[in-house]
Amino acid sequence: MTDKTMTHTILRAEGFSCPSCVKKIEKRVGRLDGVDAVKVHFATARIEVDHDESKASVDDLVDAVAKAGYTASPSAF
Repeated sequence: MTDKTMTHTILRAEGFSCPSCVKKIEKRVGRLDGVDAVKVHFATARIEVDHDESKASVDDLVDAVAKAGYTASPSAF
């Protein structure tokens, strides 16, 4: 049995303006090892990620969004 601790992280995103941007971000972040789920909320520019922080840190998530061509930063809410 694997004991993985999932973390729920919310990022604020900038620079995306269309539904295809959402898919691009979800695909890129979802490829990271340790990421269980990714949901981009287009209307509020929030990215919610469930991940194992020992495999995918918040910095890894931000970097993945950057590689997709967008800017993201951790959000408190």
